[in-house]
Amino acid sequence: MRLISNFSVSTVLLLTILMVVSSCGSRKKMVYLQQDSTQINTLYEQYTPRIQINDILTIVVTAADPKVTAPFNPSSSIASSNMSQAVDMALRPTYTVDKDGNITLPILGKVSVLGLTRVEAIEKLRIELSQYIKDPGVNINFNNFRISVLGEVLRPGSFIMPTERVTILDALGMAGDLTIRGVRENILLVREVGGKKSVHRLDITQQNVLNSPYYYLAQNDVIYVEPNKAQINNSKLGANTNIIISIASLLITVISVLTR
Repeated sequence: MRLISNFSVSTVLLLTILMVVSSCGSRKKMVYLQQDSTQINTLYEQYTPRIQINDILTIVVTAADPKVTAPFNPSSSIASSNMSQAVDMALRPTYTVDKDGNITLPILGKVSVLGLTRVEAIEKLRIELSQYIKDPGVNINFNNFRISVLGEVLRPGSFIMPTERVTILDALGMAGDLTIRGVRENILLVREVGGKKSVHRLDITQQNVLNSPYYYLAQNDVIYVEPNKAQINNSKLGANTNIIISIASLLITVISVLTR
């Protein structure tokens, strides 16, 4: 009986130690943007997203005399002062970039915008419109700036961004941040440019990620957070893990009672 008692005590101690060890995590693997000697010199302008084929752009033309802009703003004929902002945005004209990189506007016809930043496209259209309108104003917004976040995050999914100035930390924040099981040192970013996909890895525990050309995101980027080794090992145990643990706990309890 004493042997059984010693065995049960050893078993309980071993299980306790295993639970404590498994619950411990390295601080270096969890904390974001850890301080080091990195000089932060990234400028958003260096990596501003550029217009791609199949992008959907909302374009609004303005001028001192609203009447002269009517031909360039097809929705203006049904606009109303009582219209809500959401409805007004939905009715603003949108243009899809075709396979040749062009958009087709009223009167102007086809205009090439492929590879331009939003600011560059605004300036190009402003110059084109100057033939018809004095001092025209142009506003362009991406209507399909979508980012997908998958894997070990709280709320995986696709998100339409309100602006193209989006960082990888912004996207992870919209997805509810990484779970405790997510690997922070090896986040996968899939990007498509000119019909070709490329794969990149980011370590958000280090400050030098701020200097990465992929810190700022582009439309249609996909972010994947892989599970850590503990999560992978747990998944290998299968759906019966909880049952096995329960039975083992029950046996330990029974042995402990019998050896009192």
